[in-house]
Parts: sequence; structure tokens; C-alpha cells
Amino acid sequence: MKWKSIINLLGIVIIIVSLFMFLSAGISLYYKEKDFFPFIYSFFITFASGYILYFFTKGENREDIRHREGFFIVTLSWITVAMYGSLPYMFVGTFDTFTDAYFESMAGFTTTGASVMEEIENNPKGILFWRSLTQWLGGMGIVVFSLAILPMFGKGIQLFKAEVPEITVEKLRPRLVDTAKSLWYIYTTLTVLAAIFYILGGMSIYDGICHAFTTLATGGFSTKNTSIAYFNSTYIDIVCIIFMFLAGINYTLYFFAFKGDFKKFFKSEEFRFYIIVTTIAVLLITFNIWKKDYKSVFDAFRYALFQVVSIMTTTGYATADYEKWSFFAQMAIITLMLFGGMIGSTGGGIKQVRVLLMFRQAYRELYQLIHPRAVTVLKLDDKPMHKEILGSVWGFLFLFIMISISATLIMGLIGEDLITSLSTVISALCNVGPALGKAGPVENYASLHTLAKWVLIFCMLVGRLEIYTVIILLVPHFWRK
Repeated sequence: MKWKSIINLLGIVIIIVSLFMFLSAGISLYYKEKDFFPFIYSFFITFASGYILYFFTKGENREDIRHREGFFIVTLSWITVAMYGSLPYMFVGTFDTFTDAYFESMAGFTTTGASVMEEIENNPKGILFWRSLTQWLGGMGIVVFSLAILPMFGKGIQLFKAEVPEITVEKLRPRLVDTAKSLWYIYTTLTVLAAIFYILGGMSIYDGICHAFTTLATGGFSTKNTSIAYFNSTYIDIVCIIFMFLAGINYTLYFFAFKGDFKKFFKSEEFRFYIIVTTIAVLLITFNIWKKDYKSVFDAFRYALFQVVSIMTTTGYATADYEKWSFFAQMAIITLMLFGGMIGSTGGGIKQVRVLLMFRQAYRELYQLIHPRAVTVLKLDDKPMHKEILGSVWGFLFLFIMISISATLIMGLIGEDLITSLSTVISALCNVGPALGKAGPVENYASLHTLAKWVLIFCMLVGRLEIYTVIILLVPHFWRK
């Protein structure tokens, strides 16, 4: 393990995060809030820590980083960044315990949106801005951002693969740095557009920017206690739905669309599957809650559409308390958490392409039972899927199930009820945020046991880095030479 290179790159990531703390301090200063100095203290501590790590390992060769170092750097970066990201919460006094501050920070950077913050609107604007900003930074990835702005990261291909596993970049650019820049340009452009449309709908500039950050990151943190429902605006609901849906699409498709090649969208079978799942879910839930919960079919459609897109893209905004809906609607919501967004999007979950491949593989097995001599090839976008890819998909699913079961059992041992335990674990692993039980759409995670919060922190991290990147560190062979 190349420890000096690891420490050097970790120092750079920490320095970058500190600069965004300084930006949040500027927001506090502008609004003359009490959190200005806490942000300054946080900035100096974070910047000094990063600079010390960087300075004493300066001059290290970063171009020979292997897969092993890549996995370790990325996982360590997210754990460390969440730790420093909790400093403003502690200094301001938002939370009484480090556990709650770290939980909120990890929920931000992993774009989970599971919050332990009560009375959100009583918090200073700087803190709420930082809360939204952590999600925006985590949406596309902290390390990918570092790759985009710093050529000193070298080739960095192992870091890119570790933080954005299985993303199909199709060599967007000949150089990795250019690829990272392209992804961030697209991400930033969509964020700016979302902010503009929010502001045009009546949001303040501050609220518009904060909600744009968390919409495109599919994070779901809001500056209001009642989330998007606070604005009670059909226009804002529609804008939010559109940009949540766009955020759940593979960013590779946007790159080609901006180049004029819109055919990639129509050729993408995952994109078509994404639309089909959304449409079916909206129609089923609409007709299920119509007349039972909403007298008007338009209202039933509006709230069903919002919750389906919000949950499936793992954004987690809420305009309705779906715990009051029927059992069918609630189970549909939980199922959509598992589907998630498309691969290469800011959404979490198992991802649409994996679900699609599992359906096709299951159908292929059934077909071969009927026609044992038939030779079939499983394809995606007219390209044959190799056994290694399918093995990776089934391996991911197995680990996902085992982690879900294990974490749910631990939550139960701690004393949480079944509904709360199972739904919060799935929500954390899929980086959604709201769940059922004690952590429903109109509640938060503050009432959970301290140990339960640490179980969910682990699930958030594992889910954001798509399981393999974190779990591989627990394999003994990983640490052997």
C-alpha cells in the first residue's frame, strides 16, 4: 500500500472541502447570521489538517496508484470528509452529540437526505446552505470533482472507477481529467437551470439555490420543515419533478446530447426501462389513492407522480405523507427505492440497468428450461453482456441482500421495530432518506438509538459507493501483499 500517496491525495480532498466551508461562511456573513465564526473555525481546522497531510507527503508519485489504493483512498476520503463536514454543526450547536453531527454530514455527502435535524427553519442560513452544499458536492462525487479541477491527481483512473463504479463513460474524452470536467460542466449547468426555474416560481434566491443543489444531487435536503410541500405550488412541484427525473438519468447520455447526438437517448434500453417503470408506478399508485386519499384524479396523479419520481431517483423530497396511503402504495414506494436511478446518475438504489439485466437473465433461464438446446445471448443496447458483467450484477445483489438483512437484524437487536428497521436500512443503502415507521416522510431519524444511527451511517456509505468499494476493504486478502 502506497501510504504516502494515499495521505497526499487525502490532504488535497480535505483542502478542497475546506474552501466550500469558507463559501458557507460568506453566506453567513451576508445574512449576518451567528454561524459566521463557527464556519471560520471549521475552515481553519479543516484547511490546516489537509495542508499538513499534503505538505509532508509533497512530491509523491500519484500516477502509479493501483486498484487497491484507489478503493482505500475513496472510502477513506468519504469517511474523513464527513467527519470534517460535521464541524460546523458542532461549533454552531446544531446538535448536542458528535453522532448526530456526523450522521447529518454523512447523509449530506452521500446524498441520502436522512436527517436528524429538528426545526430546520430555526437554523442559521449558513448551516442550511452548507447542508445543501454537502449534497451537491457528494452528488457527482468529491474525488471526481478533485479530478476535474486538479491535474496534480495524475491519471487517477483507479480513483474514478472506485468512486463511480460501473459508470459507462464510453471515453467521453481521451483524458480522464477532461471526462471529469465534462461531467461537472453538465451537472453545474443543470443545477443553474433548476435554480432559475425555482426562483421564477416564487422561491427566494437563497431557497432556489439550496433546492437546486439538493435536487440535482438527488439528495432531498430542504430549507423548510415540510420540504417542497411548504411552497404549496403546482409549478414548483412540476419543476422539481422534471429536474429530479433528469438527475436520475445517466450523465453519459447528456454528454452526447449536448454534442447533438440525441440518438443515444432513444437507443438506451436502460433509459426506456426507466421511463416504463416510472409510468407504470405512477398509474398504479394514482388509481390506488384516488378517491381513498384524494377526491380529484388530478390531485391523486400530481402527488403520486411527485412521490414516485422523488423516491425512485432517491431524492427523498416529500409533498405528501405516504404513510397514510394504502399498504399497496407504501410497498410500491419501498420497491421503487430499490430500483433507483440509472447507472452513471446521481441517484442511488440498485440502479435501473442492474434490475433490467436481472429480469432478462431470469427470463433467459426460464426460456432455456423450455428449450434446453437453444443458444441465447443476453444483450443490452445490442451489445452482448459478458459473464463477468452478469456475475458482478448478481454479486452486487447478493451483497445488497446480505447487508440489508444483517443491518436490519442489528437494528432489531438495538430495539427498533421491524418496519422502522427494515425501511430505514433500505432507505440508507439506497441513499433515499425518508422511510417508514419512526423515520417516515413527516418525521426524521432523531429519535433512533445512537447505535442504530451508526448502523445507518455505514449503510449510507456502502450504498453511495455501491457496495464493492467499501466491502472489499473488509476482505483479509485485500491487506496482504
